Amino acid sequence: MYYPSQPNTYYPPAPPPTAPPPPPPPPAMSMVAPGPIPWTTGLCDCTDDCGTCWMTCCCPCITFGMVAEITDRGNTSCGISGSLYTLLMCFTGCQWIYSCMNRSKLRAEYSLEESPCNDCLVHCCCEPCALCQEYRELQNRGFDLKIGWRGNMEKKAQEMAMAPNIQKGMMR
Repeated sequence: MYYPSQPNTYYPPAPPPTAPPPPPPPPAMSMVAPGPIPWTTGLCDCTDDCGTCWMTCCCPCITFGMVAEITDRGNTSCGISGSLYTLLMCFTGCQWIYSCMNRSKLRAEYSLEESPCNDCLVHCCCEPCALCQEYRELQNRGFDLKIGWRGNMEKKAQEMAMAPNIQKGMMR
């Protein structure tokens, strides 16, 4: 006798084959910009470099010119920046506005805090201290302000050329 095939009632039907689930997406990388960093020296740390302090008190146009040349990446020379500073000082007394703009550029370049207060207020009230602080900041970042922008770039190129050539991998 022949029995017709009946569905298996003892075991549930197998589910249709499916692809494995996709791997979870990588965690989102947050690109949070770091906040402003503090200056390497304080506004009133002028005694850390008495020579620059003395030069700035006697002739602030020289200090300003050296700082401005580095901040401006050599687009304006020390002499031109210092001369413009002197003209503004002699004819208007508002040279602090010019130096305030330079401080803002320096702060933006190195993500420095606007401290102890607004850039223009710092330069209006404490011009010599602000110029000395900017000078020291650039020195602490490896610049020799006396040789100017080009001199610093040539010095950096020479240091890069003299860097030791280290071979990677295993050597016998």
